[in-house]
Amino acid sequence: MTDRYAVIGNPIAHSKSPLIHAAFARQTSQDIDYGRVLAPLDGFTGTVAELRAEGYRGCNVTVPFKLEAFDLSDELTPRARDAGAVNTLSFVSGRVLGDNTDGAGLVADILSNHGVQIAGRSVLLLGAGGAARGVIRPLLEQGPASLTLANRTLDKARALQRHFDAIQVSDFAGLPAQAFDIAINATSAGLDDAALPIPPQLFAPHTLAYDMMYGRDTPFIVLARSAGAQVADGLGMLVEQAAEAFFVWRGVRPATAPVIGQLRA
Repeated sequence: MTDRYAVIGNPIAHSKSPLIHAAFARQTSQDIDYGRVLAPLDGFTGTVAELRAEGYRGCNVTVPFKLEAFDLSDELTPRARDAGAVNTLSFVSGRVLGDNTDGAGLVADILSNHGVQIAGRSVLLLGAGGAARGVIRPLLEQGPASLTLANRTLDKARALQRHFDAIQVSDFAGLPAQAFDIAINATSAGLDDAALPIPPQLFAPHTLAYDMMYGRDTPFIVLARSAGAQVADGLGMLVEQAAEAFFVWRGVRPATAPVIGQLRA
């Protein structure tokens, strides 16, 4: 029988996840059906219960339900606990297993698709929300020389520092006017094309400036490019985190480069 999966969100019509997982399934000869599910803003738990009753094997979770997915899980992976959020649910033996593949997706995209090593490098992470929290541990596991987290409000950054004591924290105004090897924008500023109050000296020709947003040139990307930095958007991260979820569910790791190329085309 065909195994069924879905991505749950609100809104959800824009999601590329069905295209990605269909490509993975064709590539690896896995018999799955993967769809989109629009959950009411107050109905995530009920939506998951319906999917489980219908025999679904798992689901991905996107905005705004990742925190609810965390609370719903009977068991959490260490990376989901670190992230404080869940984007991948597996339904196994009557239990809900929660995982978070975002950080693994980011690291894989930087290492494999952009050819940039994180080990021994200085890394700047902008933002202190869920997107940032979900990638801190995977970045630290790569052994960077330093990981600096900067946020508009220092208190929120310090709250994350209490959980990840290996990071340095700053507000935007306190950032040094010096270039980092890797600068990652995990803020939502790109959603409304808002410019971040950061100095252009953060970027240099050797910098990889990475914005988790994709599909547009955000002000962060524009600023970094004007400083001569190598720039990247988050489309690769989207595909790589999906590949990690596919591996969690199916035990098979698909090739991501063809799918990234397909989406960019």
